[in-house]
Amino acid sequence: MVDFDSFREITETLLRNKTRSFLTGFGVFWGVFMLVGLIGGGNGMKEMLEKNFEGFATNAALIWEQPTTRPYHGFRKGRRWCMVRHDVERLRAHVSELDVVSPVLSRWGSSAVYGEHRVSCNMKGLMPDYAKVDAPQMRYGRYLNHMDMAQGRKVCVIGKKIYKTLFPGGGDPCGQLIRIDSSYYSVVGVDFASGNMNINGSADETVSIPLSLMQAAYNKGDSLDLIAVTARQGVAISDITPRMREVIARAHDVDPTDEKAVMVFNTEVLFGLMDSLFRGVNFLIWLVGIGTLLAGAIGVSNIMMVTVRERTIEIGIRRAIGATPFNIVSQIVSESIVLTSVAGMSGILFAILILQMGQLAATTDGIVKGHFQVSFWTAIGAVLLLMLLGILAGLAPAIRAMKIKPVEAMHEE
Repeated sequence: MVDFDSFREITETLLRNKTRSFLTGFGVFWGVFMLVGLIGGGNGMKEMLEKNFEGFATNAALIWEQPTTRPYHGFRKGRRWCMVRHDVERLRAHVSELDVVSPVLSRWGSSAVYGEHRVSCNMKGLMPDYAKVDAPQMRYGRYLNHMDMAQGRKVCVIGKKIYKTLFPGGGDPCGQLIRIDSSYYSVVGVDFASGNMNINGSADETVSIPLSLMQAAYNKGDSLDLIAVTARQGVAISDITPRMREVIARAHDVDPTDEKAVMVFNTEVLFGLMDSLFRGVNFLIWLVGIGTLLAGAIGVSNIMMVTVRERTIEIGIRRAIGATPFNIVSQIVSESIVLTSVAGMSGILFAILILQMGQLAATTDGIVKGHFQVSFWTAIGAVLLLMLLGILAGLAPAIRAMKIKPVEAMHEE
């Protein structure tokens, strides 16, 4: 334990060599700044990236059709075909591992009008269970339900951009009638979903209506643009993808091995790639940060070694008047700890300041897109690591100082 007098002596010693102390401390400062800054920055970037997929099921897949690329059953390649409503029932009946099978219809280039306000929008015809695939964040009202489907209600859920344009004064728009193309729909909800998984259009610019209503309003008949599915818990989408493709392909005389004709986009792979990416980034962050810290600690050790060499006479005199080896060792180690601690804590504070500025830059409309922060235990761990490095950095110089004999020190003078 270092008392006040010892601490004052340590401080005076460091101040006498302030240029050397500054250069040495800067190495530790930069190392801690790199470590804490990279960890906090990595956390913020990961959160920002995850928000792009917020609300979207991690075990989901999207299925849609494209022209065939292989001949099959007498049909030439390049044939166009279309999924139908009955494909939903086929998937439910033949792929028992599926939890949700939700059809989707889409239309682009529509306009929504309310009073004097007009905005371009995308139309989506959805089933209520689509909320289990891409979860909405309802700011006002509710999502589509089965009663809307059964009774053919002309209702809609509007996205954030649609709401802000048509209702610039704010407030709850539920119950208001908006005109889309030539039809009027009653607003039953406002979806403020923040994710950027644009499934046939951005959620911000989308007006969602019941699937059956869209089929009737736009003469879609029995055709579908997309089928969104989720697997049951414990089932990997990649394991059942060939069966899903085969069920749909055989019903439309398409080669079941023609992966480009029956496209299946597996979001499970996407989330897995993202996790692997950030595991690699975290490893690189720790490698660079700890490497920089060690370089700073080596610099501290070298400077303390030079300091001991310059103070040979002083140490010899102290030994001659009764200073024990422990006193000498504790003095050198304490100087090393103080130097690394002051520089390291300064690095932590500066890193936190920069991270806060980064977080402010990532804030839009009062919503924080990414928390550029380090956890409390990460900060504590950095402090403990600094103390350990301070001890290790001062240990070799302290042992050298302890071996100095008073007679040899006087002789060197």
